Amino acid sequence: MSAHDIRSAKRPDPDQPLVDIANYVADYQINSTEAYDTARYMLLDSLATAMMAMKFPECVKHLGPVVPGATLPGGARVPGTSHELDPVQAAFAIGTQIRWLDFNDTWLAAEWGHPSDNLGAILAVADYLSRQAEREGGKALSVRDVLAYAIKAHEIQGCYALLNSFNRVGQDHVILVRLASTAVATAMLGGNKDQITTAVSHSWIDNGALRTYRHAPNTGPRKSWAAGDACRRAVTHAINAVYRGVVGYPSALSAKTWGYYDVAFKGNAFQFERPFGSYVMENVLFKISFPAEFHAQTAVECAMQLHGQVAGKLDQIEKVVIETQEAGCRIIDKTGPLANYADRDHCIQYMVAVPMIFGRLTADDYNDDVAADPRIDALREKMVVAENPQFTKDYFDPEKRYIGNSVQVFFKDGSSTEKVSIDYPIGHRKRRAEGIPVLLKKFEAAMRSHLPSHRVKAILDATADPAKLDAMPIQAFLGLFAL
Repeated sequence: MSAHDIRSAKRPDPDQPLVDIANYVADYQINSTEAYDTARYMLLDSLATAMMAMKFPECVKHLGPVVPGATLPGGARVPGTSHELDPVQAAFAIGTQIRWLDFNDTWLAAEWGHPSDNLGAILAVADYLSRQAEREGGKALSVRDVLAYAIKAHEIQGCYALLNSFNRVGQDHVILVRLASTAVATAMLGGNKDQITTAVSHSWIDNGALRTYRHAPNTGPRKSWAAGDACRRAVTHAINAVYRGVVGYPSALSAKTWGYYDVAFKGNAFQFERPFGSYVMENVLFKISFPAEFHAQTAVECAMQLHGQVAGKLDQIEKVVIETQEAGCRIIDKTGPLANYADRDHCIQYMVAVPMIFGRLTADDYNDDVAADPRIDALREKMVVAENPQFTKDYFDPEKRYIGNSVQVFFKDGSSTEKVSIDYPIGHRKRRAEGIPVLLKKFEAAMRSHLPSHRVKAILDATADPAKLDAMPIQAFLGLFAL
């Protein structure tokens, strides 16, 4: 029979992408000091964003058990809370905390995303397993073990994103969070290569969430818990594969008519630029200065530089020209009324207007009280957003990975400011030396904003020495964040 005969019940060998992920997660040894160092900062940065999110009731309401009373004493803890949950629901809660403010790390290529979203699954499973091991006299995972899993999750999500655009077929990038988290969570639970392959096949059969909630006119707060939802589903797949021995689906991608490629990817197979290693963690982008969608980070920096020249002359502005990358045009160029926080933090015009007027951009600046200032929308109406082809070219260049923007203000009297251009933000690999001290200040400030002083001191002591932190049992480290 033909290999494409849908009547044939002969089970094929697993699709190669499934096998490649299983081999990588099970076998690859990470030897990159830079990857581990960056992962350590990524962990601190992600916990910082989680603590900052605790100021927002819309986030906090998602963090408990799925129904009242469905707690698991001795289970996985949710940082900054007293919740102890099963690892599936804890993965949702932690993923939601980390993602809520759009202030965690970022990866930009053909697909976009936030690889530290995977910490929702990784930290929940790690805490659950390690607390269990502690009770039963087993071996707990160390912080370094967790960093290794995070490096692998970053790599899977990021390498898939390099050449495969899920957004162009209408799917949200959290499909790759579910994929990466499923693979590493299965390994964390003790799964072998066959079980990892099985779990990953289930992840693809889930298909993908639509990007509807990220784009006008439907932008809404689901985008802030979508990654948590992906983490929750990933842990479910991992548990099913390891503890329940579910059957896998070897041609989940390639099956004619019924597989992911035909159903959701216009019949195209995935393309890959490089083999899995530690490239993504080494090159990941940190959001350090501004809680802003990453395609606009350098635009915000430009606007901050122009604040002093324009804040006192807002009524004299004729137009503001913003040049960005193609992806920026497609995602965050937004006109008309902005309905909510989620609308505003994905609007490049809003993210430029606020720093021009106030000389700042914080998470609170997306709230209704700030957005009610009529000067913001008046300035937005004077903005023109256009693609700069060089910014787009540099964005896709694997040796650069720039996220360039420029801003220039033109006044009614014919004068103008200089055209301020920035190729890459402070969170870029090329600005690590400048960025890490700012990241650490972000971390400390976030801890002090939510946790009692004795906990802050213990956390800062624990994180001061990288070697000691790496050796620390993960349940002891996460215990410092429990209330």
